[in-house]
Amino acid sequence: MAGQVALGAGLAFAGVGHLTFGREEFRAQVPPWVPLDTEFVVLASGVAEIALGGALLGTWRQPRRAKLGAVAAVFFVAVFPGNVAQFTEGRDAFGLDTDTKRLVRLLFQPLLVALAVGATDARRVLTGTGRALPSAARRVRRRLRGG
Repeated sequence: MAGQVALGAGLAFAGVGHLTFGREEFRAQVPPWVPLDTEFVVLASGVAEIALGGALLGTWRQPRRAKLGAVAAVFFVAVFPGNVAQFTEGRDAFGLDTDTKRLVRLLFQPLLVALAVGATDARRVLTGTGRALPSAARRVRRRLRGG
């Protein structure tokens, strides 16, 4: 659950940054080929990050928690082209002012996807492997009660 809290807090913080202190830096990550206004993309992604972060911080019951983790993972995949564009176009933002730093940043995106899935137990719950758990828990509870 600590991973889910860290992910939620990080997303919420980044989302606030989109709307306030980091807006210019986030604008540098919007590729020029995106057919939407750059300011709109930054603001909309900031709102999405705040919403995802808040939901991750407040959702603890399955299967909602797992579904939310899957949504967060999809979000991280969806914004990945912006990170690739930052690398390929040599755009400086957030201290990523060399190709090496931008490349290292790219390597962290799969880790965010894995964290979103792992911290919320999304794979186990959404693939159905977690369905046996509630019935097993009921059997244990019955045995403990003597039934």
